[in-house]
Amino acid sequence: MKFDVLDTKYELNGAIEVEDKLFEIAVRPDILSRVVRWQLAKRRAGTHSTKTISFVSGSGKKIVKQKGSGGARHGSKRAVQFRGGGIVFGPTPRDYEYSLQKKVRKLGLRMAIADKMKSGEFIVLQNFDFATAKTKDFVKLCEAHGVQSALFVDDIIDGKLSSVVSNCPRYSTIPQIGLNVYDIMKKDRLIVTVEALKTLQARLS
Repeated sequence: MKFDVLDTKYELNGAIEVEDKLFEIAVRPDILSRVVRWQLAKRRAGTHSTKTISFVSGSGKKIVKQKGSGGARHGSKRAVQFRGGGIVFGPTPRDYEYSLQKKVRKLGLRMAIADKMKSGEFIVLQNFDFATAKTKDFVKLCEAHGVQSALFVDDIIDGKLSSVVSNCPRYSTIPQIGLNVYDIMKKDRLIVTVEALKTLQARLS
């Protein structure tokens, strides 16, 4: 599989060969879904918490006598049926993370990249040395070449590109080692440098 290599003005600057065995695979939505759910579960803070009857303020003294009041029997004003009482079965701090086989995670990443390749949404640039350092000019350049939303991937993301892209939510950057299914699927285009693509092939082979 061969892809054109473009320069920072999106003009042809050569070509690069991509290993067919890595990305010539059928894209399975169920695999992509499993990986995305696993990623989002890992991101959850799990810090939600509610107070049970043991933690709310108030006396634990029995409100009325057990018999003779003509009303219901209550043992504490902190009970769940009273205003300001505790919460029953409320959320407590927990860890939502779970394990997913490494081969499934790796397969999901290959499929996400393959999906972009097959749909024509995969672009290879020689490097990210854009002439402009202004977000406005950068967005104009991308939009002029049909890039409305993109994820830029390089071996190391320099501060210049990060500062330019950080002001526009439609574009984002990520180092090659952190490339993942969720971030790929969020953007319309996947744009990688030649060096990042070489490293990525070695990582996934």
